[in-house]
Amino acid sequence: MFSKWLSNKTKTNRLEITSPLTGMAVELEQVPDEAFAGKHMGEGVAIEPTEGKLIAPFDGTVAHRIDTNHALILEHESGVQLLVHIGINTVALRGEGFTSHVSTGDKVTAGQTLIEFDIERIKEAGYPLITPVIIANGEESVSAVEYRLGPVRAGDTGLLSAVLKK
Repeated sequence: MFSKWLSNKTKTNRLEITSPLTGMAVELEQVPDEAFAGKHMGEGVAIEPTEGKLIAPFDGTVAHRIDTNHALILEHESGVQLLVHIGINTVALRGEGFTSHVSTGDKVTAGQTLIEFDIERIKEAGYPLITPVIIANGEESVSAVEYRLGPVRAGDTGLLSAVLKK
């Protein structure tokens, strides 16, 4: 994986992204949704969260927050857009169990709480909690993505390393 992680900074042409969630990072292919597992949405990993808090993995802007609060896209100053989709088919909960602390257009700082979610509520409703974390505009902004698998801690553990095209 990576020999060195640079917390939320770009160095030369590489963006290091810390984990936005605490849990276990796994391959995207483990996500029970072909759009994510087939990498049609982009390159990245998925996290089985053990805590119900999504934080900003870098300073940036909320490019889009879904009205039901289960997903958002963050944009880094480099132009890289990170999609985080909490659970699978959780849009059907219509926002129940999700509390957003940000809106589209908000500026955020690394470590800031973006969304809190009720893990038990999602599980009780029968939805997989696995959460894709994807570079959504990779074909435009990055030439390669590396990732870390295994235990991750929100804000502390490096998760993705993207080689920037610009």
